[in-house]
Amino acid sequence: MAKGNSLGKLASWAFLAGVVLAVILGAMGAADGVWILVLVLIGLIVGLLNVTGKEVTPFLLSGAVLIIASALGGSVFTGVMYVEGILAALLAIFTPATVIVAIKNVFSLARN
Repeated sequence: MAKGNSLGKLASWAFLAGVVLAVILGAMGAADGVWILVLVLIGLIVGLLNVTGKEVTPFLLSGAVLIIASALGGSVFTGVMYVEGILAALLAIFTPATVIVAIKNVFSLARN
């Protein structure tokens, strides 16, 4: 994750706060409406500011696995409110973050 400057520290804290918030909101069943928008915005911040060049491949692999597991797990755990809510909230963070990092990576590859 990005380190050193204050913007990198903000992005690191946004990532940590977003994951904790997603777990709490998901467990409470409150991850909807405005909270989903907040989680998506945190995901955008993480994707834009928090992943450095050498972290792109591991982040994309982990993000893709997390997105797939959350999406499929959400349908498997439909009756289990806590698990379903947590997976949906994590999906709200990691989908935009992974898409942003993937787009940045494609532009980086095209530039070379």
